[in-house]
Amino acid sequence: MRAVPEVRAYTGNYVYTELRNIGYGGGVNDEHDTRLADLEARVAELERRAAERPPDPGPAPATAPAPATGDAFFALNALRDHVTGRGGVVFAGLVRDEEGEHAESALEWQQGLSVERLAELDWSQCAAPLDALGHPVRLSLLHAVWSGTRTVAGLAELSGFGTTGQIYHHVHQLSAAGWLTTLKRGHYAIPPERVIPLLAVLLAAGGANRSTP
Repeated sequence: MRAVPEVRAYTGNYVYTELRNIGYGGGVNDEHDTRLADLEARVAELERRAAERPPDPGPAPATAPAPATGDAFFALNALRDHVTGRGGVVFAGLVRDEEGEHAESALEWQQGLSVERLAELDWSQCAAPLDALGHPVRLSLLHAVWSGTRTVAGLAELSGFGTTGQIYHHVHQLSAAGWLTTLKRGHYAIPPERVIPLLAVLLAAGGANRSTP
């Protein structure tokens, strides 16, 4: 008997293996030769198919996790990466016009100080700007001006602001504290650099937690 070497074909997904012991005697040898030829043909076909199959790309590369969305504390999380010492206090805002996200321009503002600097300030110097806001009529007047009523005559047409003389008194108080500025004679507006600080004061005063009566 003669041993026929192992025949192995790689198809990419599996391995086909065949081993035969072939004798030298007459018809048996012819029969095994036939089976060997058939095996070789099958191996050749498997090799042909393996060559035609596209290469296996392997496992997909690992991808970084997508950034989290809807982070309610995005500002605080960013602040941790930027302050040292005892910390810091920052307020910021972005105010678009009535067109919303499609507006071409927006008012943007950011302001902050370290805790150390805030501790060194004379807090009593903040009394005048805060005192000007400490009257409900003046706050309502600021709201009306921000909403588009820019003249004393227009404010006088709204209820709750009193007489023209009383309105001028409130306007004077707000202007002296920097919460209003004169655009032209008789026309007033909140200075752009005070819009977001004013909204921040309202937010800090609990405006978001109060319901409309």
